[in-house]
Amino acid sequence: MAGPKYQYEKRQKDLAKKKKQEEKRQRKTAKKETGAQEEGQAPPQGDGESAS
Repeated sequence: MAGPKYQYEKRQKDLAKKKKQEEKRQRKTAKKETGAQEEGQAPPQGDGESAS
């Protein structure tokens, strides 16, 4: 009878870990891009075009 496949289990665990890290990286990148876009939509301050 064959024993447990530890290499297979380790490989699956490593793949799941890498996938989770990649998803986290993508979320952080998307969050950073969203934050940059929101700042770009804000009206510019101190532009020198004030009518004060």
